[in-house]
Amino acid sequence: MQGSIDLGAYLRRVGWHGSVAADLATLHGLAVAHVAAIPFENLNPLLGLPVELDTPALERKLVHDGRGGYCFEQNLLFAAVLRTIGFEVSGLIARVLWQHPEDAVTAQTHMLLRVELEGASWLADVGFGGQVLTGALRLQAGIEQPTGHEPFRLLERDGEWRMQSQVRGQWFTLYRFDLRRCEMIDYVVANHYVSTHPASRFPSNLIAARTTADRRMSLLNHEYTVRRLGQEPERHSLRDSAEIRRVLEEAFLLRLPVHAGLDRRLDSLPG
Repeated sequence: MQGSIDLGAYLRRVGWHGSVAADLATLHGLAVAHVAAIPFENLNPLLGLPVELDTPALERKLVHDGRGGYCFEQNLLFAAVLRTIGFEVSGLIARVLWQHPEDAVTAQTHMLLRVELEGASWLADVGFGGQVLTGALRLQAGIEQPTGHEPFRLLERDGEWRMQSQVRGQWFTLYRFDLRRCEMIDYVVANHYVSTHPASRFPSNLIAARTTADRRMSLLNHEYTVRRLGQEPERHSLRDSAEIRRVLEEAFLLRLPVHAGLDRRLDSLPG
């Protein structure tokens, strides 16, 4: 994967104060800060704009321009940050099963990270939208691991791993993957599919998410939802492009792109 970035600018973007080091506290802390500051969003595919994965483009968009992105953008940026600090990082690729049957055969369209630290392997993933991992998981099967939000766990069978989170007392699989290191070209191909193919959700739906210490916020077209642990979800129906713009800017902290067709595209979203 690609090289280093302006670490100081990134730390300012995520609101990190103090020093960083290649240790577990930094890995956990940066993952939490990242998902609170840099939202998941798919405005580029929605507007028919390219999604660039080279490090300068990621830094420009997610760090300097106040934008967000989806898994490939988020985790490639996070990998560059971790590598700049001194972590040993490799990329994996997964088949999403969230809101699919357990035996579904889906394409490899999700990126996550493997981090080697102090003789152990950890998984980090700042790019899974509304059910994003807040922190890092030890690469160990069959144990419940606490996070700042729901508990997570990993299951393994015959070399296939499943990432699960517990929602309202029930375990749900987010995705399945193996531990083979993924090459950059595989992310480029998967990124092209999810950003342009008509079978992908991203070119035809607005999706955004942001997770803070006390809530998960998500947006699917006109429906804005806020989830807090132990409480019923708050659902808000947004009427038009003006209300969607306001939520994107205020709840998701997005600096919206200057695009002549943005309002027209937001008004045409499926109900």
